[in-house]
Amino acid sequence: MKVTKFLKSAVALAVGGMVATGAAQAADKVTVASLTFVSSSPLFIAYENGYFKDQDIDVEFKFFNAAQPVAVAVTAGDADFGVTAFTGGFFNLAGKGALKVVASQFFEKKGYDGSAILASNDAFAKGFDAPEKFPNHSYAMSQVGSSFHFMLGQVAQKAGFTLKDVSLKPLQKVPNMIAALKTSQVDSMIIVPHIAKPLAGAGAANIIGWVADYAEYQGGALFTSTDNAAEKSDVVQRFVKAYQKGVADYSEAFLKRDAEGKPVYGAKTDETLKIVHKYVYKDRPAEKAYVSIKNGALYFDPQARLDVDSIKSQLKWFQDNKLVDAKVSIDDFVDPRFVPSMN
Repeated sequence: MKVTKFLKSAVALAVGGMVATGAAQAADKVTVASLTFVSSSPLFIAYENGYFKDQDIDVEFKFFNAAQPVAVAVTAGDADFGVTAFTGGFFNLAGKGALKVVASQFFEKKGYDGSAILASNDAFAKGFDAPEKFPNHSYAMSQVGSSFHFMLGQVAQKAGFTLKDVSLKPLQKVPNMIAALKTSQVDSMIIVPHIAKPLAGAGAANIIGWVADYAEYQGGALFTSTDNAAEKSDVVQRFVKAYQKGVADYSEAFLKRDAEGKPVYGAKTDETLKIVHKYVYKDRPAEKAYVSIKNGALYFDPQARLDVDSIKSQLKWFQDNKLVDAKVSIDDFVDPRFVPSMN
């Protein structure tokens, strides 16, 4: 009888230990907000290659059609992390203490595919064939204070015109911008290369320039809520590590260049294309989608480091244009604990 009681106690202790161990090892569940652009690829790569699982993180994605809703989702607690371009709305939310930047996203960088400046067929036929000819033309963007707004501002500074010279058309969503350009309801827009090149290739629009020729900068970031950064810093650190591995794979697959600056592709490219195609242009045949994905591979810092000087410069532009509160400081929203800074 005593032996039986002993065995029961031993079994109970063992089971209890297994339950406790299982609870301790349960994955942290997080939701990630992003767009289904090539620039979100490191997230998809990290997910499909199991890098988040390796860090005991269970990821669920929420997809949006514009950058601003991504920041709003993280602020509202509908997502734990977001990856997208900087916007005036982002800086305003961050300045109120809602968001923390923890790693970089894409960069506009010469020598790599970047955002293209497009003219509609009608406008192009009438002589709008260079960014310097923007004055007296219309321009499609998602929202006032969006990354599209900022990019035109950068082109304007270098090309010698002002935003007042252009008729700005906020159309809320990227699909609306594309439709308006294709039907010549607007004269121009700026868009990522995996959208721009197919439009130009199909004869639906004309590439008249590239943003990187007018400005080089860090275009977006990986960010989380201020509460997560403060109260779940371990989860954030593990998420960033997985994301960095995704960035490293992306860089190896798409950003290698030969001595002449031409892309070099290999086995890593082939396997990574299959992953990205599950999320980007997934409704297109693989052969066509792969071309667009490779053409749309924006530059990433291989370690996802932050270009703090670039972020400061962008914040100032939004503030100078009365789109962000002048009191907002970069110290309000850049958290340097998770990746090193480039400057």
